[in-house]
Amino acid sequence: MFNIERWQEIFDAISKNRLRTFLTGVSVASGIFILVILLGAGKGLQNGIEKQFERDAAGIIEVWSGTTTKEYKGLNPGRQIQFRNSDYNQSVQKFEDKLDLRASTQNYWGAQFAYGKENGNYQYRGVNPDYGGIENLTIVQGRYVNSKDLENNEKVATIGMKIKTDLFKDKDALGKEILINNISFKVIGIFTDPGGEREEARAYLPLTTVQRTFGAGDKISNIFFTLKKTDNYDEALAQSEKFTKELKELLKSKNVVAPDDDGGINAYNSVKDAKQFYDLNLYIRLFFWWVGICTIIAGVVGVSNIMLIIVKERTKEIGIRKALGASPFSIISMILHESIFITTIAGFTGLLASLLLLELVGPMVQSEYFRNPEVDFSVALTTLFLLVFAGAVAGFFPAYRAAKIRPIVALRDE
Repeated sequence: MFNIERWQEIFDAISKNRLRTFLTGVSVASGIFILVILLGAGKGLQNGIEKQFERDAAGIIEVWSGTTTKEYKGLNPGRQIQFRNSDYNQSVQKFEDKLDLRASTQNYWGAQFAYGKENGNYQYRGVNPDYGGIENLTIVQGRYVNSKDLENNEKVATIGMKIKTDLFKDKDALGKEILINNISFKVIGIFTDPGGEREEARAYLPLTTVQRTFGAGDKISNIFFTLKKTDNYDEALAQSEKFTKELKELLKSKNVVAPDDDGGINAYNSVKDAKQFYDLNLYIRLFFWWVGICTIIAGVVGVSNIMLIIVKERTKEIGIRKALGASPFSIISMILHESIFITTIAGFTGLLASLLLLELVGPMVQSEYFRNPEVDFSVALTTLFLLVFAGAVAGFFPAYRAAKIRPIVALRDE
């Protein structure tokens, strides 16, 4: 029930000790302010990490060949393993029921691109149609390489936005002919990539066309797979690690590489890599919570000390109240009200200041691994609970001490 006399007492007590109340409030406000800013920074790190993994499809297993390091079946170490179409086809055939996306590529760096008087050096990749999904690129004009392009060995290219901007400026690129190492290709699409300019300085061509036109035969550079979705992360990790192991065993056997030779066949499992990043992010956020809560505790200790001083100053008043029949609960309630009021007002001030700072400064902070620092609604509710809880804790012990004072002792207090 609302008691106007109780609130008048609280405001009178605060007005008599403005500086002391202000400094106490600052300690609480700074604790909440630091906590929310740290949590916002933690969210910014999480957003940045998630943005990095947006550049590729979830759960990519990439395999590429290397140089053998061990003698095996009469073959000397130091052999350069070369993947071919048969490696890809055999892998797809064996693991067909586990696969979501699959692709093989033939890569070439530093190719000469030209259109009219404009030219530059960029990368091209011969690809299968699924590779666009693996790279998680977005077609902004035209289309991506499709299966008919591969079947007919079409000389077509889907180019990145950087190539389009460099070669065509503000002109339309679709349908135009560009030269790649002096061979004419028709631009059928333009894409953007979450990976940014580095990924967009690339053109995708039909794999069969690259192999035939540029004399690669049946050679391929890399093999990419994504697995079908699972219900939880641990299951996905176990499945991807098992698949990676079996895939490497298959390719080692086919290319006569020793089972314990880690140089001939190399693999990258993005599911395992993602686990490391998300674990790191979790530890950082837990650390931020710890620092913020410790700061709040320091503020709560300050409030509790102030309330002890207030109880000491009002000992005689408390004795008179108890002599007139005030219950211990009413004494505790009186002290708790003042404590909760101070911490809540100060805490809300710190909360609003931190949210305002994140809202104003957050969008200005642009980094590869730090994006849009923010605090969601659930965290705001948690912070609100901390405010009320902190005020109750800060006032409880002084209030309990006040309730235990015997009236005769309190009345003798000087």
